[in-house]
Amino acid sequence: MVVFAGQGDFRRSLALLWRTPGAAVARSGPGPRPGLTVDTVVDAGIAIADASGISAVSMREVGKRVGRTGMALYTYVPSKDELVDLMYDRALAELPTAYDLTDGWRAALSVWTHDYWAFCLRHPWTLQVSQARPVLGPNENAMLESVLRILFATGLGAQVLRRVVGTLINHVRGAAQTVIDSRQAAAATGVSDEDWWTARSAAFEEVVPDFAERFPTVVRLAKEAATAPPDPEGPYLEREATETFDAGLAVLLDGIEALVRRGAQDAPQARVV
Repeated sequence: MVVFAGQGDFRRSLALLWRTPGAAVARSGPGPRPGLTVDTVVDAGIAIADASGISAVSMREVGKRVGRTGMALYTYVPSKDELVDLMYDRALAELPTAYDLTDGWRAALSVWTHDYWAFCLRHPWTLQVSQARPVLGPNENAMLESVLRILFATGLGAQVLRRVVGTLINHVRGAAQTVIDSRQAAAATGVSDEDWWTARSAAFEEVVPDFAERFPTVVRLAKEAATAPPDPEGPYLEREATETFDAGLAVLLDGIEALVRRGAQDAPQARVV
């Protein structure tokens, strides 16, 4: 299930995101009972999504959680569309907004990336909010601001950094999605990663006995990069995704560092010309 931001009344959604005065929906008749705010409603939506996924979020379910009817929530949030925007942006407020550059941009960027990775695993439903349509909220922009402060310390140009930011975010979200899929697959099917692979490996050898001859490079990789024995404390695929995340991050950081060094080497030549 992919959710696209900005599907509701975008002006009202932006007003709620940025807390513009008077952003709440006008109400006729008796006022709402005290003790409920937009943030209370949004926090309830986040709690439901964390526990049961974004598909479980509805105005009715959120109303139950806060002790109101679903209809009563429309005083605070116009519809589920705006609610999802608010949930996503409010969840992002958990991320730090300042990173220490004392040890250089690479150390700071590594911390930022691991913080974002941990955030995605805490709130797996946020990966269902498509990056194709940004929410445009304050915390989404604060997240971008924090990583850009780190990256601009590299001295690289804006055009390069724009692509670097996208690559880093895609790397984190992609690896985190694999971890989440692994957890959901085991829960949905009742079969662990290890049992799934064990059952299919034996059958695969019978069905495709000439696999090694047909795909020798695939077999070479499997043999030379043999994985550790199954970890009783963690599923196989989740462990693989975590190690892939760490290895991929190291490659990305090395690549950025190479760009920085190349830029430094090219700079004197540019001045001479």
